[in-house]
Amino acid sequence: MQPTHHLMINRRTGILTLLFAVGCYMPAWSQDTASFSRETLLKQFDADKNSRLDAEERSVLRAAFGGIDIPLLPAEPYDYEHVPIPRHINRAKLDKLDSTPADNPITIAGATLGRVLFYDRHLSRNDSTSCATCHKQKAGFSDPRRFSQGFDGGRTSRNSMGLVNLRYSNIEELEPGLFWDERAATLEEQVLMPIQDKVEMGMKLVDLEKKLAKLPYYPGLFRAAFGSTEVTSRRIARALAQFVRSIVSFNSKFDRSIADSVGRQTNAVSGLNATEQRGRSLFMVGVGGVNEFACMMCHVPPTFNMDMSHNIGLDARYHDRGLGVLDRESNDPFTPSNDGKFKAPSLRNVALTAPYMHDGRFKSLEEVVAHYSDGVHPHPNLTLAFAKRDGNTGTTSGFGLTKEDQAAVVAFLKTLTDENLVNEPRFSDPFVRAEK
Repeated sequence: MQPTHHLMINRRTGILTLLFAVGCYMPAWSQDTASFSRETLLKQFDADKNSRLDAEERSVLRAAFGGIDIPLLPAEPYDYEHVPIPRHINRAKLDKLDSTPADNPITIAGATLGRVLFYDRHLSRNDSTSCATCHKQKAGFSDPRRFSQGFDGGRTSRNSMGLVNLRYSNIEELEPGLFWDERAATLEEQVLMPIQDKVEMGMKLVDLEKKLAKLPYYPGLFRAAFGSTEVTSRRIARALAQFVRSIVSFNSKFDRSIADSVGRQTNAVSGLNATEQRGRSLFMVGVGGVNEFACMMCHVPPTFNMDMSHNIGLDARYHDRGLGVLDRESNDPFTPSNDGKFKAPSLRNVALTAPYMHDGRFKSLEEVVAHYSDGVHPHPNLTLAFAKRDGNTGTTSGFGLTKEDQAAVVAFLKTLTDENLVNEPRFSDPFVRAEK
């Protein structure tokens, strides 16, 4: 039986809704989200039938829904459950890195709700700021500004980290925490912190629950994801965590090159030029062939996530103590404390995520690699690989890379860019926005 439906204006709220006739059969997803499917909204508001909404049509749509931004949902939901893994990555080993808890697996409906929440500016006190405000898809889900701007114009104290491959972050079974200082033990815990932060989004969770429950598109989304329309902070956290974990990136030039080389008896990687090959060797094998001087010791393939926080000699004295602010026992028996230690995000798509470091001090990858080569300040908590070089009489040290080798490392890092990520519809903004 084909469903019938009609539009109705709520006389109390002025909000337009779409109702299905009693007795018709629709799959659960369609029943819960049909009012906000792209096809439904285009049918009602695309006056010139060109399959998109121009400024005037958007204005009409927003007016019909009480002047708020509305998400356009796909009639057939995007698949967030199945992650395409290239053949050169061992799936069993990758699964060991998975941070997904048993009580919050990624579901299509859950991640879809998470996507809407991620881009919804209603999550901030004055409806100006969403998670995506500081984690932009075009920038590898980071912020191109050194410090992000909060809901009321304030500035964050640290650079916003990229979110790619957070699902596979349990490196070496150490289960490092999230944020630069690892203050959140799980992603479910992490996603609620910016919402409540007095600079970033400024919301109390109890107020957020009430606020979202009044928005017309959330009842169906919450019911599809969790079985009822009830809006709770736990459900918000679970949905956001599902969406963020779905942002996985394994389709870069590096991946394609490795996949093409699988089974070949050669150290060369097809598809990488000589400079990129040299950079890969320095990154994977180490400077002078010394494993301890390999970038991969801290930025572990295939996800290029960090195993834990490290002090890389950014400063001799740290204004920001990093992991040290948590007053935990040192995470390394060779260092007296955690001061000046930070856990960086995945290096995948790092070419998109400038500026770099916890305070965004480096504008380019060239500046980052130059630091590792010759700009490392001595510090009691310094990672051992950065010990002062023999014969170096300067105040700073490092790996002592030649200019050619520095350029090679930068070239290799650029091969980690997933060109499809920045345009992937599953991860994009679903809202119909007003013209600025």
